[in-house]
Amino acid sequence: MLEESFQEQIDAERKIEPKDWMPDDYRKHLIRQMSQHAHSEVIGMQPEGNWITRAPSLRAKMILLAKVQDEAGHGLYLYSATETLGISREELVQQLHEEKAKYSSIFNYPTLSWADMGAIGWLVDGAAIVNQVSLQRTSYGPYSRAMVKICKEESFHQRQGYEIMAEMAKGTAEQKEMAQDALNRFWWPSIMMFGPQDSDSPRTGNAMKWKIKRQTNDELRQSFIDKTVGQAEVIGLTIPDPDLKWNEDRGHYDFGEMNWEEFWSVVNGNGPCNKQRLAHHKKAHDDGEWVRNAAKEYARKQELLLN
Repeated sequence: MLEESFQEQIDAERKIEPKDWMPDDYRKHLIRQMSQHAHSEVIGMQPEGNWITRAPSLRAKMILLAKVQDEAGHGLYLYSATETLGISREELVQQLHEEKAKYSSIFNYPTLSWADMGAIGWLVDGAAIVNQVSLQRTSYGPYSRAMVKICKEESFHQRQGYEIMAEMAKGTAEQKEMAQDALNRFWWPSIMMFGPQDSDSPRTGNAMKWKIKRQTNDELRQSFIDKTVGQAEVIGLTIPDPDLKWNEDRGHYDFGEMNWEEFWSVVNGNGPCNKQRLAHHKKAHDDGEWVRNAAKEYARKQELLLN
C-alpha cells in the first residue's frame, strides 16, 4: 500500500520530500548517487587547483579561483541535501576514504597544461550540465532544488573553459596544438562520464521508474556529443574520433566505440591519479580536523549561553 502510494506520487510529478515515506532502495539509490555527486565536486577541485598558481594572467587566475570556490560550494550543498536522507556527512566522507563510495572517473586524469583547464571547463563541465539539467526534474525535492542553483553556476564554468580553448585555438601554432592535445586526451574520458552503457547499468531501471533519472546514460551521452561537435568546429578543433559522422536517418552523430576496459579500470581505482586524489583528500581532511572541532566547540558554547 505504501509503495503504491509512493509510486502514484512519483507518477503525478509530485516531489518526494525528506519526511515522506520512501522505499529503502529509493533512499539507498539517492544516497549513492548524491554522495557520488558531492564527492566529485570536492575531488574535482584538485586537478584545477593545481593550476591556480600557474595561470597565465591575473584575470585567468581570478576566474579559476572563483570556479574552484564554486565547486567547493556545490559539494557542501550536495552533502547537505544527502544528509536529509538520514546519513551524516562524517559517514559520507568515511565511505569515500574507505573507497566504498565513488566519484566521477574523469577526475583521475592528470592536468598537464593550461589548455587542460579549457578542456575541463568545456568538456567536463559541459557533460555535467547535460546530466544536471535533467536532474533538475529529479523526483527527490532537495536534490532537484540543489540542481537549479548548481546548473546556473556550471554554465559559467563551461563558458570559461570554451573561452580558453577558443583563444588558444586562434593563437600561435603551438597554442593551437596544446588545445588540440587537451581535447584529444579529455574527449573519451568526458563521454565516459555518463557511466556505462545502458545494457551494463543494472540500476537504470529503478532510477527511471522512480524518476530519479529522466534520461538514460546513453541518451545523455548522445545529447552531449550532438551539442559539442559543432562547438569544436566553430573554433577549428577536431574531435578525436575517426568514426564520428552525422547520421541523417537518426538525426544524431554516430561515434566510435569507447574503451570500456579503461573505464572500469579507472572506476575500480586503477586510473592515473586515483591514489593521488584520495591521498590528497585524506590529508586535507585530517589537517582540517582542528577547524571542525573548533566550530563544534563554538556551537556548543553558544547553545549553553542561549539555554
